[in-house]
Amino acid sequence: MIQKPSKNEIRIRKHARVRKKVFGTAERPRLNVFRSLKHIYAQIIDDTTGRTLVAASTLDPAIKGKLKHGGNKEAAKEVGTLVAKKALDAGITSVVFDRGGYIYHGRVKELAEAAREAGLIF
Repeated sequence: MIQKPSKNEIRIRKHARVRKKVFGTAERPRLNVFRSLKHIYAQIIDDTTGRTLVAASTLDPAIKGKLKHGGNKEAAKEVGTLVAKKALDAGITSVVFDRGGYIYHGRVKELAEAAREAGLIF
């Protein structure tokens, strides 16, 4: 009997398709999003060197005390503004958005919109 793939396996396939097209350079790095049930993570990555330039998550000490729960839209907004502030401090103004195989809805959308409002261009 053939088993149906899990939701995470489907997400990983989608992410692989997205990653074929989305590539971060030094001038315009990639803003990657990962979400779990309890937390949300964002990284700005330069794919030419393979280095993470900036990272933020709900586990970051600047955010952790403010939130009751790290897996909701309010937490995603906080992470989006924090990653944008860190990026602007590092001299990064423009990024390529990598939604990580997730649908652009809910927490992923809130993170992206908060990053845009804080000054990132994508």
